[in-house]
Amino acid sequence: MNYDSLYKQSLKSPELFWETQSNEIEWFKKPQEILSKDSNDYYQWFKDGTTNLSYLCIDKHINDGYGDQLAVVYDSPVTHKKESFTFNQLYDEVSRLAGGLKSLGLEKGDTCLLYMPMIPQAVFAMLACARLGVIHSVVFGGFAPHELAIRINDCKPKAIITASHGIEITRVVPY
Repeated sequence: MNYDSLYKQSLKSPELFWETQSNEIEWFKKPQEILSKDSNDYYQWFKDGTTNLSYLCIDKHINDGYGDQLAVVYDSPVTHKKESFTFNQLYDEVSRLAGGLKSLGLEKGDTCLLYMPMIPQAVFAMLACARLGVIHSVVFGGFAPHELAIRINDCKPKAIITASHGIEITRVVPY
């Protein structure tokens, strides 16, 4: 099936379309309610289902026998640094960071702000947050201090994950 037909199907019958798509992922608890509304009349997809994005991005591939295959390839045109991580290595990185966040007291529903350049550790941080059910807010590393402060005040994070600096084409930007 091509994009156009999938797109048309999603518009014609969104609930049936997304129910079909939901059968393609692994659930801890498969949803029975595909589409519902909450008390504020907002639509809720898969309200009674439970899964975890970090699990689906990492653990499922390891369980399916792909642990030694590449999961993340980092190739910086600015620093000319290249790094690769298998699913097993990604699992180790994400698990350690999730454990660190948990030891700081972060738990499901808490917020963590990520102020990082585009490096593999930013991916690790997003997946570690997802693993714990921690909401993450990604702030582009090039934001000025005032703009960063606005975002910190808005999301009221329990933790901030950052790097010491970012690198632009001609300069190092201290964070």
